[in-house]
This record gives sequence, C-alpha cells and structure tokens, in this order.
Amino acid sequence: MKKVLTNLTFWVLLAITVGALFGHFYPKEAQNLRISFPDFKDGSFFWDWKTLGDAFITIVKLFINPIIFLTITIGIAAMGDLKKVGKTGGKALIYFEVVTTFALIVGIIVSFIFQPGSGIDTSKAASADISKYVKGAQTFSWWQFFKDNLTIQVLLFSLILGSVLSKWSGKKVILDPLSKISKYVFKALHWVMYLAPIGAFGGMAYTIGKFGIGALFSLAKLMGTVYTTMAIFVFLVLGLILNMYKIKIWDFLKYIKEELLIVLGTSSSEAALPALIEKLERMGCSKPVVGLVVPAGYSFNLDGTTIYLSMATVFLAQAYNVHLTWEQILTIIGILMVTSKGAAGVTGSGFIVLASTLQAVNTIPLEGLALLLGVDRFMSEARAITNFIGNGVATVWIANNEKEFDRKKMKQAFWEEEQDEFYSV
Repeated sequence: MKKVLTNLTFWVLLAITVGALFGHFYPKEAQNLRISFPDFKDGSFFWDWKTLGDAFITIVKLFINPIIFLTITIGIAAMGDLKKVGKTGGKALIYFEVVTTFALIVGIIVSFIFQPGSGIDTSKAASADISKYVKGAQTFSWWQFFKDNLTIQVLLFSLILGSVLSKWSGKKVILDPLSKISKYVFKALHWVMYLAPIGAFGGMAYTIGKFGIGALFSLAKLMGTVYTTMAIFVFLVLGLILNMYKIKIWDFLKYIKEELLIVLGTSSSEAALPALIEKLERMGCSKPVVGLVVPAGYSFNLDGTTIYLSMATVFLAQAYNVHLTWEQILTIIGILMVTSKGAAGVTGSGFIVLASTLQAVNTIPLEGLALLLGVDRFMSEARAITNFIGNGVATVWIANNEKEFDRKKMKQAFWEEEQDEFYSV
C-alpha cells in the first residue's frame, strides 16, 4: 500500500478521474481553477495562467529548450564524427516523411470505410465564427513557422555549437560544466514532475467543465473512428516498426506509461517531452540520437496530428455530401504531407492547417470547421498521445538502425519498470 501511495502513475490516474468528475458536476468552478500572483506595481492580484493544467505545462516548457540544448551540444561534441551526425539527421527526416505519409493514408482509408461524417447536421455551422482560423491559414508561411518555433531554433544552434566543439581540442573546458548543469536540470525536472497530478487534474477538469460530456455524444462516431484509427496505427504500424528490432510495442508503452498519463491529462505532448528524452537515454538510445530525433520529431513527425487532419478533411466532405475524386484525394494527401509539418509551430495549429487544406481543395465549405470545435479538445488527447508514442518509436528505431542502441540498458530499464509496477500492486 505504501508503494502505491508513492507511485506517480497512481496519482496522475487518480487526478484525471477526479478532474473529470469535478468538471462534470462543477463546470463553472472547473473552468476557473486559476493561479494568482501579486502585481507588485499596484499591490493587486492578476491571473498569470488560465488553468492549473496550463500552469504545469508552462513550467515544464521552461525545461524543454535547455534540455534540448544540453543533450544535443554535449552528445554531438562527444561523438566527434560529423558525417555520422548528418547521416542520422537525414535518416530521421526520411523516416518522418515515410511514416507520416503512411499515417495520412491510413486515416483516409479508415474514414472512407466507417463514414463518420454521414448524416451530420451542418445547419449550425454557418453561424459560428471561424475567421481567426481562416486568417491564420492565409498568413501562414515557413518563415513564420521557423520564427515562432523556438525549439527548432535551439536545435539548429545546438547542432552548430556541438559541431564546432567536436573539432576543438580544448572542448572539455566547456563540456564539463555543461555536463554538471545537465545533471542539475534533470534533477530539478524530477521535482517538477511531482506536480504532474495537479496539472492533469486541472487540464481534465477544465476540458470537461468547458465542453461537457454532451459534446462527446454529438460526434461520437467521429470520436470513435479517430481513437480506433490511432490505436490501430500505434499497435499495428508502430508495433511492426519496433518489431524489426525485436522490441514489443506493449513493453515500450508500459515503460513510458507515466508520461502517457501526463499527456492524457494535459492534452499536450510537450508536457512530457523532457521526461521522454531522459527515459529514451536510460533505455539505451545514445545521447546524440535522442537529441537530434526527439526535438525534430516534435515539429516534423506528428503521426497523430496527421491522422486527425486527414480524417477531419474526409469527415467534412462526407458531412456536406461532397464526393471526392481520386485526383482530389491525392491532392489532399500531397497538401497535408507539407502543411502538417508546420502544425507544431502555430497557435491553433490544427484548425489553421485544416483551413489551409480546405482552401486548397476548394470543394469543402470552410464553415464546416465549426462542426469540430466542440470535440477538438477531446481529440487533441488522442493526437498528443499518438505524436508522443510516434516520436519515441522513431528515436528507438533510428538508434537501432545507426547501431547507437544498448540492449542491455533497455532490458535493465524494462525490468526496473516492471519491478516498480509489481511492488505498487
């Protein structure tokens, strides 16, 4: 019993359950679980974060870029072989494109089989305001994506600095202090993760409180189809990818279960990104591979987002009785192959990318976006979890492919996780 009470997984799961119940029975209070700070200018109080869930995500985000900087810089400087770094990066980009394209095709095929948009009432969509998403689609550019995506900027800077240090004979002068700083950063992260149950409670309470359980029933068929498709993708496609190196997808999921629950509670894959980096290294992936693949994957390897965008496009076509030709379907795939890669760096990214896709196809009414507003938050959990698992699998696969994986560490890490699970029962 004592082990259960000290198990983070137990507390996060409990927090999600209690948060959902609180949001359902006390919706107004759930939407106002805020954190206040004194405004030293006039002595009054101001609201700094919208919800407890936002507060936790904001704190964790403070660790993301420092950890990426330290991991990549130290890893590449220690590796020394810049040709290998370039090869790993190139292989990662090819992997991202192939797997996300496959995710696109899976999403479209399943949508045509289950027809989630058939019979949907579209009459209320015309009165909804979707102007900000349309405007965002019109103003989106790759330069804007790069400018708004600090993670990509830190990734590029770290690659350059690590490459320079790798050729410098006196690099220990810089690497030794960076290594010490890295230990303290991860130690601080461990303390922050104890706040995960609070973040999960706040995030789930706000979602249920604002949108209500009723929103789930109105588009239950779409919700069920999206979640089923993502489960198929994780266990079949990603499972087969890991199986190439004799690693079971279920063992990997059990290993990262705490992080998956945090993502579920907060609807943000970024909330568990620093912890994923640490766990992948402990599992046996080399530091340079983890440093390269994970941050790049968060911008270019969005399996869950890609599946959702393809399914949402077909769903809206079905809702408005728009018959898509083979040429239009191939156009959708081609457009989403490009636009989905920019989804991570734009506010309201899912709808903006979807709006730009609908504009390009030019046969599906843009007002249909309003049909998805009520359930988007619930489906964002499935997107975030699938993105998170996909980036973990990508890192493990590339590490194995590059002979940068220690199977002894993996077996030890899996065994330790099983022991924790056994003693907490």
